[in-house]
Amino acid sequence: MSSPTADNASFLRKHVDLASPRLGAEVTFATDDFFADKSRLIDPAPAVFIADKYDENGKWMDGWESRRKRGEGYDYCIVRLGLPGIIHGVDIDTSHFTGNFPPSASIDACLVEDEPDPNTKWTEILPAVGLKGNSHHIHEVSDGRTWSHLRLNIYPDGGVARLRVYGQVQCNWDLRDPEELVDLAALVNGGRGIAASDQHYGTPSQILAPGRGINMGDGWETRRRREPGNDWALIGLGHPGVISKIEVDTAHFKGNYPDRCSIQAAMVTGGTEESLVTQSMFWKTLLPEQKLEMDAIHSFEKEVVDIGPVSHVRLNIIPDGGISRLRLFGRLKRDAK
Repeated sequence: MSSPTADNASFLRKHVDLASPRLGAEVTFATDDFFADKSRLIDPAPAVFIADKYDENGKWMDGWESRRKRGEGYDYCIVRLGLPGIIHGVDIDTSHFTGNFPPSASIDACLVEDEPDPNTKWTEILPAVGLKGNSHHIHEVSDGRTWSHLRLNIYPDGGVARLRVYGQVQCNWDLRDPEELVDLAALVNGGRGIAASDQHYGTPSQILAPGRGINMGDGWETRRRREPGNDWALIGLGHPGVISKIEVDTAHFKGNYPDRCSIQAAMVTGGTEESLVTQSMFWKTLLPEQKLEMDAIHSFEKEVVDIGPVSHVRLNIIPDGGISRLRLFGRLKRDAK
């Protein structure tokens, strides 16, 4: 696919970029990055082009670029994912690379505790695909196994602006203390945004990211509602559990924070993610409607209703606006995963 479409843009919203530096991802090796440093490949910002910028090796490019190969073989780089996870799709982005992009690329993956070595077994998860210049190339990945590292192969050489790796974090919950109070919705614990009434200015997954929001764009914000009702977002927990503490953070949202919020939840069995939207209207109340303030962390404990173990929540914001972060602290339910 040469550029994102409505369909695959929707697909990308459902998953987190496992190659995000914010999660700890790093480009650990490249056969050659003479023209553009390998670290730029996973820069979270969109690639830019600066017409008159040069460095000692030539034209400065925002991405990873190897020199022109004058022998057999091809170039590749290795990306350590921020956290091990299942990969659902990738975006090989050649933005601004027009006369220097690779004609094709493929991706291999492995699962290792430390770093790959010469004995590491790699598995091809994306067979070689053709590339175009200055384009997004979005491809779904059907392999459902968990991976820790990727190897991006470019044939034979050239430049790639960005690599996005969309998937779901996988945690080894067997190693976690069942008595530990843990944020069950955190991206780093496998939490994920599933759907929302409106994603005009951000996605639900962004409110599950580590740390506080860095600005108003680092969260989930809906358009201004001009009709009755309220906006909502569905969140899948990384592991079912009993939630006892909730934090709703409106950092940086000052003239556009929701007036109120509430949360519903359920232990979901059966159905599809599409059917969750309808089901969620009838879920039990986990947090009754609460007043919110601008640019503040709102912590709720005594207000949280004990409804037992849950696997999914529905955050209602009334009537609309922006949320920076949502934290759902609870203890694991071991026999439900």
